[in-house]
Amino acid sequence: MGRAISKSGVLTALGAMSGTSLDGVDAAVIKTDGYRILGFGPTGYRAYSDAERKTLRAALGQWHGHDVDTAAELVTLAHAEILADFDEIDLIGFHGQTLAHEPSGRGTLQVGDGDGLTQALGVPVVWDFRSDDVAMGGEGAPLAPFYHFACAKWIEANQPLCFLNLGGVGNLTYVDPRFDGPEIPGGLLAFDTGPANAPVDDLMQERLGLPMDRDGAVARGGRVETGALELFLAEPFFNRMPPKSLDRNDFAEMIRLVQELSDADAVATLTGMCAAGVAQGIEHCPEPPSRVLVTGGGRHNPVLMEMLRVSLDCPVEPVEAVGLDGDMLEAQAFAYLAVRVARGLPTSCPGTTGVKALVGGGMVSVPSSERSLT
Repeated sequence: MGRAISKSGVLTALGAMSGTSLDGVDAAVIKTDGYRILGFGPTGYRAYSDAERKTLRAALGQWHGHDVDTAAELVTLAHAEILADFDEIDLIGFHGQTLAHEPSGRGTLQVGDGDGLTQALGVPVVWDFRSDDVAMGGEGAPLAPFYHFACAKWIEANQPLCFLNLGGVGNLTYVDPRFDGPEIPGGLLAFDTGPANAPVDDLMQERLGLPMDRDGAVARGGRVETGALELFLAEPFFNRMPPKSLDRNDFAEMIRLVQELSDADAVATLTGMCAAGVAQGIEHCPEPPSRVLVTGGGRHNPVLMEMLRVSLDCPVEPVEAVGLDGDMLEAQAFAYLAVRVARGLPTSCPGTTGVKALVGGGMVSVPSSERSLT
């Protein structure tokens, strides 16, 4: 599967992402020198079964114990299964599965054995991307912004724009492509906007036994309860200046705000909360963005996308409008970040995570037969 890598030139990197939506593992290949995107390669997806999602849900919010160990083994095996399908790879970026995120307290926990993947696949693996950032006072999230900057250069953007990722949690990256690099002050501002798909998914699972509100079908039949929306926006999180980040379960009380509503009204209200959080977040941008490009599962929800278009004063489009793959952008991001880590380049900065200085976080594991990157 692998081949020797060098400290310079173009690398073929494979990134893998298992997000807070708990739907499965995305895998994607890009070619990069750690600065520019130089081409895209094949992609893959390995869905989690209902039983596997149940195992992961049982471990959410926990830091250690049997449930965490079981989830870690599941995540490692699922990744090994899909990553083995790719050939001629120089380097793998393995994010793992976030179970708990508390940057101002206990830190951040992404489970999965990067060293075990290295030995199983015979390819160097970069993993544990977030811990160094948190150790230096950062939020440890979001980490995709450096890749978003590269994407803005790839599409030849010449005005500030935003990338909005709507997974379990929403996060926004403001990119000013007039700067030469992502680490230059003013080039990037990034932060979590609030809950996105996670509360809707949890409510759908609890009430209807379904994993999601596919195509916004349930929300479309309901109405937003403005009282619940106002209580949601009164949360102190929205008054904090960015950078800032959230754990998947930080807004678990959202479910309680809508517990007396019908299924349709509850889902419509939770969907409206996601859009309202984004609208609040846009106010933090240094300049009004020329457009918002949406990635992640939320872009498939036409009700959510329409709410965003009504709430924001600029075009809102899926990233496919500029030729990018919204299902694989996060996986591509960790392929890109893996190359930057291997080459000693920063992966986060004060404007993206609030870290005190530039950080190139991540551990590099190499196969036992190859003890150094040459």
